[in-house]
Amino acid sequence: MQTVTLGQKGPTVTALGIGTWSWGDKLFWNYGNEYGASQVREAFDAAIESGITFFDTAEVYGTGDSESFLGEFTKQKEPSVKIATKYAPWPWRFTAEAVSEALTDSLQRLQLEQIPLYQVHWPFTFLMSQQTLMNALADELQRGRIGAVGVSNYSAEQMRQAHQILAQRGVPLVANQVQYSLLHRKIESNGILDVARELGVTILAYSPLARGLLTGKYTPEKPNQPDGARRFDSRFSATGLQKTSPVLALLRQFGEKYDKTSAQVALNWLIAQENVIPIPGAKNAEQALQNAGALGWHLSEEEFAQLEQATRPWRG
Repeated sequence: MQTVTLGQKGPTVTALGIGTWSWGDKLFWNYGNEYGASQVREAFDAAIESGITFFDTAEVYGTGDSESFLGEFTKQKEPSVKIATKYAPWPWRFTAEAVSEALTDSLQRLQLEQIPLYQVHWPFTFLMSQQTLMNALADELQRGRIGAVGVSNYSAEQMRQAHQILAQRGVPLVANQVQYSLLHRKIESNGILDVARELGVTILAYSPLARGLLTGKYTPEKPNQPDGARRFDSRFSATGLQKTSPVLALLRQFGEKYDKTSAQVALNWLIAQENVIPIPGAKNAEQALQNAGALGWHLSEEEFAQLEQATRPWRG
């Protein structure tokens, strides 16, 4: 199984993880209708059986349900499972004590004594400075309640600032979780990817399948209506799908060559990037197995370049 070490001295995890935003989320992913707890459990088991042991969650996913699911599932598994979760810097959380209390709650839901990777969900600094936040995380790392510090949705400058504050405590910033896919390549043009490579920070790519656009399920010929909040996304309209049609055609072409799905080709393109780990979601066992099929092979340099060229409009 391919593995990646997060940042400098962070935990070593599988080169592809499973994002668990949909586990318990009713607002965006429509949890409770087409899938539920049993399907989520099957997704976890299928991922483990295929060799994927890295799972990303957050305290706000399903208002805590996602963490609780993982806590329940992992207590019966070997300790090789690595979990990353996130702290939400809400406006009423403006002290280091608030960080500690939130971490305590996550540890209880996850049934862990230490969380391998603890991330800041987004850079909210209205009431609590990055200095206070990063020092609170450094304190928790020294207490042994977290194994490594990461951030999420941080700009290049915010990432650099967090890195500098942590460095003063001798703590590395190991990851920045941002949106990254063939249809969302802005981190290549706004400095995030360059600064991450400069600082040795691993990129965790969320929405690596562009919320399903890159799976091949949605095409101009069959513009299926997605469920949940995605039905309001103009990219899923007939016009929006027409714009992505050349990309989808390439994914199908390469998928046929390697006996892979369009989604597996799209994920493989990200895995081939330096120090980038995609974390696609999985609502059931089939999706988890599909994700795992992105590992263990690679596109040719020419095919990689063709996809890069075809998706350049999405760098801006």
